Amino acid sequence: MIKFLLLRLSKSNLIKKIFLRWKLTKRISRRFIAGETLEDAINTVRRLNQAGFYTTIDYLGEQTITEEDSIMSTDEIVNLIQAIKIEQISANVSIKLSQIGLLLGSNLCKRNLERILTQASETENFIRIDMEGSAITEDTLNLAIWGRSFYNGVGTVVQSYLFRTEKDLERLIENKIPIRLVKGAYDEPNLIAFEKKNDVDKNFDVLVEYIISNSPSEFINREHKNKFPPFLAIGTHDLSRINFATKMISKMGFPKDALEIQMLFGIRNDLQGKFLKEGFPVRIYVPFGAHWYPYFMRRLAERPANLWFFVTNFFRK
Repeated sequence: MIKFLLLRLSKSNLIKKIFLRWKLTKRISRRFIAGETLEDAINTVRRLNQAGFYTTIDYLGEQTITEEDSIMSTDEIVNLIQAIKIEQISANVSIKLSQIGLLLGSNLCKRNLERILTQASETENFIRIDMEGSAITEDTLNLAIWGRSFYNGVGTVVQSYLFRTEKDLERLIENKIPIRLVKGAYDEPNLIAFEKKNDVDKNFDVLVEYIISNSPSEFINREHKNKFPPFLAIGTHDLSRINFATKMISKMGFPKDALEIQMLFGIRNDLQGKFLKEGFPVRIYVPFGAHWYPYFMRRLAERPANLWFFVTNFFRK
C-alpha cells in the first residue's frame, strides 16, 4: 500500500512542488543523489573510484514534453560524456529514452540517441539505456538493438517483475546486447507484472540462470573490461539474489568478473564493500541533476529502510 502510494506521488506535480519547498528534503535526498551539478557528480565518482568502485552516472530527468527540452537533455548527456574523458574518471553513462524525446516520437529520440552514441564512440565509453514503464518497453528494446548496431558500447535493462522479460531476453542475447537485470520500480498492472515479492524474486533467479547459461562466449573473457561491463550485470540490494547469481557464476566455471554487481548510490554501502572485497566488480549508479524528485520517491518506495531514514531525519531536530 505504501509503495503504491509513493509511486503515485512520484508522478504528482502538486506534491512535487510542496515537497521541494522543504529545505530539509533536499539535504536528506543527498544520501541517494550526488547533487544537482555535474561537478557534484564528478567529485562523487572520483571518491568512489578511489575506493575501488566502478560507476555509472545518470543525469536525472525523464518524460520531456517538448523537442527543445529533449535536445537540451541530450546536450547535457553529451557534455557529461566529454567531462568523464577530460576528468579521467571511471564512469559509464545511463540514460532514459523518455528524457531524450521518445514520448515525442521514435525518430526524434533516435536522432538524439545517435548524438550520444557518437560522442560515446569517440571517447570509448559505454551507454546503458535504462528501462522505464511498460508503455515504452518495446520501443526501448527496439532502440537499444538499433543503438547496438550503431555502436557496440551499448547495453540495456530488463525487469524481473514483467511477464514478458524472458522473451525479451531472447532478442537481446541474439543481438549480443549487455544486460542489467533489475526487479523493477514502476507501478505496473497485475495483467503484465508479478505483484508478489516472492514471485518477482523467483523470476529474478530464473532470469539470472537463463542469461548466464546463454551469455555469448566473447563476453566471458573481455578485452575492455575496465571500460565496458560484462554481459550480465545485476542491479539489486537483495543479498539472496546476489548470492544466487555469484553461485551460478561459480557453478559455470566463469571468472568473477563475468558478473557485475550494481547498486544505487547511498544504499547498502555494507554490501557494496563486501562484494568488492570478495573480488567482484561493483558498479555504483550515481544520479545527479535538478530533476531528482521522481527518482527519490521511487527509492523511498523500493525499501522500507529508505522511507524510515527519510521520516526519522525529517522529524529530527
